[in-house]
Amino acid sequence: MADTMTLFTSIGLSEQKAKETLKNEALSSALKDAITQAQRVHGPSGVDKAMGTLLYSMVSRLKDLKRLAFLSDSIAQRKICTELQLAAALDFVKGHPQDPINQKEFEEACGVGVVITPEQIEDAVESVIKKHKEQLVKERYHFNMGLLMGEARAALKWADGKVIKNEVDMQVLHLLGPKTEADLEKKPKPQKAKVAENEVKLKKEELAVNGEVTTGEGKSLMEQLRGEALKFHKPGENFKTEGYVVTPNTMSLIKKHLEITGGQIRTRFPPEPNGILHIGHAKAINFNFGYAKANNGICFLRYDDTNPEKEEEKYFTAIRDMVEWLGYKPYDVTHASDNFQQLYDLAVDLIRRGHAYVCHQRGEELKGHNVPPSPWRDRPIEESLVLFERMKKGLFAEGEATLRMKMVMEDGKMDPVAYRIKYTAHHRTGDEWCIYPTYDYTHCLCDSIENITHSLCTKEFQARRSSYYWLCNALDVYCPVQWEYGRLNLTYTVVSKRKIIRLVETGVVRDWDDPRLFTLTALRRRGFPSEAVNNFCARVGVTVSQTTTEPHLLESCVREVLNDTAPRAMAVLEPLKVTITNLPENSQSDVRVPDFPANEAKGSHTVPFTRTIFIEQSDFREVMEKGYKRLTPEQPVGLRHAGYVISVQKVIKDAQGKVVELEVNCCSSETAEKPKAFIHWVGQPLVCEVRLYEKLFLHKHPEDPSEVPKGFLSDINPHSLQVISSALVDTSVKGAKVFDKFQFERVGYFSLDPDSTADKLVFNRTVTLKEDPGKI
Repeated sequence: MADTMTLFTSIGLSEQKAKETLKNEALSSALKDAITQAQRVHGPSGVDKAMGTLLYSMVSRLKDLKRLAFLSDSIAQRKICTELQLAAALDFVKGHPQDPINQKEFEEACGVGVVITPEQIEDAVESVIKKHKEQLVKERYHFNMGLLMGEARAALKWADGKVIKNEVDMQVLHLLGPKTEADLEKKPKPQKAKVAENEVKLKKEELAVNGEVTTGEGKSLMEQLRGEALKFHKPGENFKTEGYVVTPNTMSLIKKHLEITGGQIRTRFPPEPNGILHIGHAKAINFNFGYAKANNGICFLRYDDTNPEKEEEKYFTAIRDMVEWLGYKPYDVTHASDNFQQLYDLAVDLIRRGHAYVCHQRGEELKGHNVPPSPWRDRPIEESLVLFERMKKGLFAEGEATLRMKMVMEDGKMDPVAYRIKYTAHHRTGDEWCIYPTYDYTHCLCDSIENITHSLCTKEFQARRSSYYWLCNALDVYCPVQWEYGRLNLTYTVVSKRKIIRLVETGVVRDWDDPRLFTLTALRRRGFPSEAVNNFCARVGVTVSQTTTEPHLLESCVREVLNDTAPRAMAVLEPLKVTITNLPENSQSDVRVPDFPANEAKGSHTVPFTRTIFIEQSDFREVMEKGYKRLTPEQPVGLRHAGYVISVQKVIKDAQGKVVELEVNCCSSETAEKPKAFIHWVGQPLVCEVRLYEKLFLHKHPEDPSEVPKGFLSDINPHSLQVISSALVDTSVKGAKVFDKFQFERVGYFSLDPDSTADKLVFNRTVTLKEDPGKI
């Protein structure tokens, strides 16, 4: 330890820095090797501080340690003399992972031997200053001198930055003279122009699908996917990704891949067709399709249909519907089953290469960590080939044999299964196969077959990344790059397919599209616009960490969209009859109601105003209370859009003392004293059913045993659904189609449910007009 400490301080490291380096075993070992290598060129005392600084910087940034000796030699031989050259050298070796390195190309890329004379620097700076002279003289020392530096450095790539700066400072001083008092004053910050109100409205109206929307709290999803937030590799530069495994054939396989794709980005969205997509999938859809779209690439919709026991046609249809509902069109719709024969042939090849074997242990025998190797692991290749053929022909019982890969997983489990026997007909291939490939075997190979550039998946698949690379390389096929991101989770819900099935089977919810769930079909049925779901994904953003989000953030995105897109109507959920006694029996007039009060140019509709109208029961109180502004026997109220103010003359009750009707007088709002409030009403309305939804679960984390010890089924909110069978709505909604959306004034946003008939419309409350103040 003392010798290593002395070695580190001998190259110019401070004692404190040397101690910190020693704590990092990998860094310490690499630095020791680098210094030793340099000393072979210069001798024990020949490594000075400048060289030592470069060696330390090199080992702390180098990912591929097999290049350590090469770079150490380059630094020791003074070919690499500056940080700028070192950055170029590190970039070069990262882009050339295979031996041998072309020394000539390396030296050209790193500026080895390039000499920049003082005269060249002087000429370059003079040229830049001449270009900006007019602005420089005008702004003097308030001019952005960094611009001059940047352009001069661009013209002289390998020049010393300090020398360039000195030359810039000297020539600027010669042109402008010394700084004056005015030059020393701080430049005032420009005031931000106020955004006109109509400009704000215009921006809101620009909401669109595919994530092409700025959330108001940051960049749009498209901007995130185009920008620096995701430092993904460029097509064909897979080998530059940390952890990517390079084989002798990697570069030739990538070259062939580029010939096929033309350097185009390719992603895929690969759902299992054994359930309905949920809100977490919306992020995956936006990410996969959005990343491809943002970079002029393509995205496949690929069904991972390798488990015929759980797959149904309705799931295939629903998945595609939801992808298209969110505004994305797949470049192609493919299936893992399209490749069953090719996958089988590759499995045979894997056995021939000695990387797979037929095993007779059942899955439960290999569960857990540090399990002993299978006794069939070393069986002869020819024997496994024969047995695998017998598996294919159906000569084994289900579970009697599997094909396993000779691969150690990160989690300590041994030899994952590649093929298992299932005597179940497949929805596409029928009885052609009785063996089916697993996800671990299928996924990376389908990515390879489709020449995917970026295999985007959620964080839980990080443990499978090395097995992904292992299998592609074991078969010597093109290997894409797997990138992981944090999945999206919501509180007060469950999204597990198994748990949703339990909710359906126990009658808690009607089906997968019950509006209390957070499946995408449920959100659509509830009335959530696809734009709002995409905007929510943009607002959550693309992060590596897992995110758990409150539903009210999603609801906020819904309100933003519906406020500008849902036309207004008037509806009364709990009607109270009102008779206007000073109007004739057959009195009727048309009242014009704007569809969008903030922009009446977008249209309007008429509603009849008659002697009998209906208001909400909650808009009348028989006994006046402090702060109550609506109708009482002592307090008149205005009727929205009608131009009338009504005053109570008589309160009519039933035998139980419940108020069932009000008799009122009306007068013009132009002549009456201005009332404290205006309420909505309906005349000659349609009777409809309204369904009001609240959270399905009582606790934030219904699956957490510490929060809900008896399990998620014990946590159901008994008030999650309220059905009002005889609500009243104005006739403007009569021609509405399923999923049409409205704002019922003062009540909330509503969407027409598929249960609607010609005789009776059914509306789902999508969200309330404002966020519940009780929410966190």
